[in-house]
Amino acid sequence: MSESAVVTPSAFTIVRPQPGEYAPYYERYISLIQGDDILTSLDQQRRETMLLLSCHDDNDGDFRYAPDKWSAKEVLGHVCDSERVFAYRALRISRADTTPLEGFEQDDYVRNGPFAHRALADQVEDFIAVRRATLSLLRNLDEAAWMRRGIANKNEVTVRALAYIIAGHELHHRRILEEKYFAASR
Repeated sequence: MSESAVVTPSAFTIVRPQPGEYAPYYERYISLIQGDDILTSLDQQRRETMLLLSCHDDNDGDFRYAPDKWSAKEVLGHVCDSERVFAYRALRISRADTTPLEGFEQDDYVRNGPFAHRALADQVEDFIAVRRATLSLLRNLDEAAWMRRGIANKNEVTVRALAYIIAGHELHHRRILEEKYFAASR
């Protein structure tokens, strides 16, 4: 099977999560995702983000559109860190682990991450690896796992909502990169 082939569960459809499956805050991300084929969306995003970032260098990666904003490298690092956290939540909840999961402080993660000192190309490879790992996890869930609920950051969430949150969060930040970081270099 080629690396770009998408395997979706054939016995069931993963439909869009409904309000009540996630905290209202996350509607801003979930609403960005079109359609009901979340696995294909996640795989397509991997390619689109890779194409966007692969034509930029470290100078572009160090760019900040305002003094108090993250650099493009830090934005990408934040996307990868957040996806890891959301995927970990999906793993725990999909396995019926009922232990409440704590939140994380994104600014602390960025401040303490090595993003400014890494090559943008290395961070693109990290994003690809993280997304492939997320897809591998999600592709191997059974129907019951997708609907399991857990507590993350003091809010109830389903596994399918976490998949849409991952996709919407990435798309939100890719659009910011396109509009505020890389628009002048087109």
